[in-house]
Amino acid sequence: MKIELFEMERMQSTWENVVDIDLSESGVRAVTLRELAALGFDLDGALDTPLSYSQGNGTIELRQLLGRHYPGATLDHVEVTNGTSEANFIIALTLIREGDEVAMQLPNYMQMWGLPRSLGAKMNLFRLRPDKGWEPDWDEFEQAVNERTRLLYLSNPNNPTGRILSSDDMERIVRRCDETETWLVADEVYQGAELNGRQTPSFWGMSDRVVVTNGLSKAYGIPGIRIGWIVGPPALVQECWTQHDYTTICPNKLSDALARVAVGNREKLFARTRAILREQLPLVRDWITTFDGLLELREPDAGAFCLINYKSDLPSHELAERIRINQSTLIVPGSQLRLENCFRLWFGAPPEKLREGLRRIGTELRNVL
Repeated sequence: MKIELFEMERMQSTWENVVDIDLSESGVRAVTLRELAALGFDLDGALDTPLSYSQGNGTIELRQLLGRHYPGATLDHVEVTNGTSEANFIIALTLIREGDEVAMQLPNYMQMWGLPRSLGAKMNLFRLRPDKGWEPDWDEFEQAVNERTRLLYLSNPNNPTGRILSSDDMERIVRRCDETETWLVADEVYQGAELNGRQTPSFWGMSDRVVVTNGLSKAYGIPGIRIGWIVGPPALVQECWTQHDYTTICPNKLSDALARVAVGNREKLFARTRAILREQLPLVRDWITTFDGLLELREPDAGAFCLINYKSDLPSHELAERIRINQSTLIVPGSQLRLENCFRLWFGAPPEKLREGLRRIGTELRNVL
C-alpha cells in the first residue's frame, strides 16, 4: 500500500509549531493537567504509576464509561484508539479492499479521501450545497451510495462547514445504507461543540451497519493525550482490534487514565467548550464587518472553526502561503478541503492569539483584496 500525502495534516505538522500564531486548528484551546486534576485526576498518584503497557483495546473502566453514552453498547462494542484519526484508519484497513467503492461527503476532513484511494478503492463523492445551507445534494448522494458501495464516511457535525444533519437527513442516509448494504462510518468528533448547546444526536443505534468514531481532541478540548474510540458491532470491533495489533498496539497508559476522568466529566468539558465558542465567535463577526462586504462569514452550527469566503481570484493555497510567510500565521486554505475562494479559520484559540491572528490576516487580506 502506497499512501498518498495528506495535504492539510502535512501543512499543519510542518508549520503549526513554527509560526507565531496557529489558526488552522479545529478544537478549542486545550485543557490543562491542572484543570483535569480539579475534575478528579490524581496527579500526585500518577507519579507512582508503573509505565507499563495498557490494555490493547482500552481499559475496561474506560470502555464502560464510553459505553454509557451509546445505548445498548457493551464492552465488546467499544475499542479505544490513539485518536479519532487512528479509529478511522483502522476501520478503513478492516473494511476496504481493492476495487471497492467508498462514498464520502464534500467538503470534509480529507483523511477518508486518501486512505481508500491508497487501498485501491474507487471514491464516490457527493457535495454539501452552500446555496442550500450545506444540505446534501441528494441526487449525487443516491449515485454515490449504491449496491457496489462498501462504506460511506461522513462527519457530523461536519468539518469544515460545522453543519449538523437534521433527523430527516440522518434517517434518509441510514435507510439508503441499509438498502445498499453499505457500512456507515459516522465521525462524531465535534459532537458536544454545538453553539446552541443542544447536543448533536448520534447515528449510533440507527442501524446494525452503523459504526461511530469519536475522541477527546475537539469538543473535549484534550488533543494532546491522543485518545479516540470506535463503537460498532462486536464482530467488526474485534476485527478492528486485529488491525490495532499491527499499528500502535495499545493506548498510552497515562492517557487512558486521563481519559477516564475526561469522559466521566463530559458535560463539564462540553460546557467549557461551548462557552469558549459563544464568547469568541463574535470577535470574528466584528472583524468581518471591517472589510465592507469583501469577506463572507459562514457560521457553523458546531465546532471552533468557520469558513470565510473572500472576493478575489487568488487561489486559496496562495493566499494561505502569503499569510504564513508575511504574517507568520497559519490558516487552512479551502483547496485542502476541496473548496475554493475561502479558508478555514480557527476561533477556539486563546483570545489574545485570536485577536492578533485576525489583525495579521486582515493586514494581508487588505493587500490582496
